[in-house]
Amino acid sequence: MVINKSRKEFLYHSLFWFIYFSLNTLRWGSYFDDYLYSFNSNLVEFAVHIILVYFNLYYLLPRLIPNRYWQYVFVLLTAILIMTLLRIVLTYELVTTHIWKESGRQGVSIFDKNYVLSAYIGQIYVIGFTTAIKMTIDYVRNLKRTKEIENHNLENELSMLKSQLKPHFFFNTLNNLYSLILEKSDEAPDTVIKLSEFMSYVIYQGNKKKVPLIEEVKYIRNYIDLERLRFGERVEVEFAMSNQMESYKIPPLLLLQFIENAFKHGTYYELEKVWLYFGLEIDDSWLIFKTKNKKKCNKEEVKDNKSQGLGLKNMRRRLGLLFDENYEFVVNEDESNYAITLKIPLE
Repeated sequence: MVINKSRKEFLYHSLFWFIYFSLNTLRWGSYFDDYLYSFNSNLVEFAVHIILVYFNLYYLLPRLIPNRYWQYVFVLLTAILIMTLLRIVLTYELVTTHIWKESGRQGVSIFDKNYVLSAYIGQIYVIGFTTAIKMTIDYVRNLKRTKEIENHNLENELSMLKSQLKPHFFFNTLNNLYSLILEKSDEAPDTVIKLSEFMSYVIYQGNKKKVPLIEEVKYIRNYIDLERLRFGERVEVEFAMSNQMESYKIPPLLLLQFIENAFKHGTYYELEKVWLYFGLEIDDSWLIFKTKNKKKCNKEEVKDNKSQGLGLKNMRRRLGLLFDENYEFVVNEDESNYAITLKIPLE
């Protein structure tokens, strides 16, 4: 059975007042050894409580706090005084003519200052108690709402970052295929198949939150094979990998951006042979991923280095969105070599 929000709140409020009224009735009934008097007295007092509480919570607080604080205090204290006097009169007329029975004193006037003050403080206590409950509930709700908004924003930003990656990957791979077609290479048909698998993975798996690590590795191998077709014998790739990865999952398209960067920057300089290293290792439910390549050193490559810096910034941003601070990302470089080590938790 579905209960709408307003009905659910009404039930919660009713339960609160029922429990509060019952405990108060039992407390004073035991104190006076007169449960009928306690019940009747609390009927009057709780009617006053309820009027004051809801006047404060749903009228004064939303309208006067925080901008008109002193006006709020003045109106609230005045309302409490009025309702306290009303409660004293109603108790005298409807319940008992024994004024301030709980004091044990005889001959107290109906508006005795100590009696009024005691009743007044009792109303303030109830107002303070219920206000604290309301503020706590609102605080928890706001935290939950803020968390939901943050999660929604994170998902949007992650989608944006991944959408920036996909066109770049496709562009590079199509360039590879174009080169093979121009060369009339026999490897072109195999490249088309790998490209098809590559595109299928990006389109259908790239939007998932987690994918099996083994699928991500297959996708990486496809990419490496496509790059090998492009560079031929000029590039030697070492891909070291743990053999215990079938039961783990990671965010899709996470590792490939580092491999793509290694190919882009590690094959730029003019050498007969290029060596690239990629390593995957699982250590106690952590994935340790490493890449290493030669570093470009031409002074005319400043602009491209800025592009690489922007790529690293986006990588760090995505890692932060996915894992908060629960990851390690280290860049090591010297005059000729560039290496990264990434450590992320596995599911």
